[in-house]
Amino acid sequence: MSDEFLSQEEIDALLGGGEEEKKEEVKSDIAPFDFSEVEHIKKGGLPGLEMIFERWIKIYRDDVRKITPRINMVWRENIYITRFNTFMLKIPLPSSYNIFTIRPLKENALLIIDSRLVFTIISVLFGGPAKPFKVEGREFTKLETKIVEDLVNSALKSFESVWNSIYPVVIELRSIELNPNLAKIVSPNEKVVVVECRMDIDGYEAPFYFCFPQSMFLPIKEIIYTQVSVSEDPIWKKNLDEKIRKLNLKLTMEIAKLQFKIRDILSWKEGSELDLGVTKDDIFRLYVEDRHKFNVKLGKVNNKYAAMIVEPVYEEEKESENE
Repeated sequence: MSDEFLSQEEIDALLGGGEEEKKEEVKSDIAPFDFSEVEHIKKGGLPGLEMIFERWIKIYRDDVRKITPRINMVWRENIYITRFNTFMLKIPLPSSYNIFTIRPLKENALLIIDSRLVFTIISVLFGGPAKPFKVEGREFTKLETKIVEDLVNSALKSFESVWNSIYPVVIELRSIELNPNLAKIVSPNEKVVVVECRMDIDGYEAPFYFCFPQSMFLPIKEIIYTQVSVSEDPIWKKNLDEKIRKLNLKLTMEIAKLQFKIRDILSWKEGSELDLGVTKDDIFRLYVEDRHKFNVKLGKVNNKYAAMIVEPVYEEEKESENE
């Protein structure tokens, strides 16, 4: 009678349960990988950018020790290209997302201060151990924000000095964000160049990151993608200066725009006065060729009208005005 019943193994074999379990186990060990997520830069791929960061590290290492002498070392660990969304997902919260510009380059860049770095510095400042204390998703306090500002201002100031030895720029901190959704400098799928740096504080290593849109460096690709010589050639500089001074450019200052009726214009005679409604304190536009390049004030030099430059106008500001 017992021969008429099937064993549990025979039942599983008939129902195919054992095979499904095996298939599920095999599938769980396989995970797809998107090779486009991270594109490591080959050695020598961005020699200009690497050289800039090597020089910056040497300067920043001394500057940041003014915050706390227990900072032993600062170094650049890696440079790679990845998608912006992939990079942002790896940043722990809370972190400080510092948006800055490198004029005349158009796009914004990011300097991200990892929360572990901030909390470790605060710990050693108050005599504690060199390790971050536990934080559960809260925002930075006023003290922690002040530490972030000191780190960022020191970093960007020295970063600008290194750039100016190679290419004249003005680096300006635009905003400090704690919400990563407010720090979107490019679209999520756009590629960015990430420079990962680390700081050693009494043996504890904490990361911080620079993030640049890949398209940001296109106007100066000959500097970023080639080995740049830091030393200046005085003869080349003199020749370039002489050639620039010989350029002929048309300068136009826009004082006012007024509308008149035809009958009023026909009534004008020699000696008629037109009130433009401007004062010596008004700001006017100065055009180089057809581009608005400077804001100026009206003045006189040797009985001749002159324009005194108040500030330069960058291309990105002009585009935002038109929008």
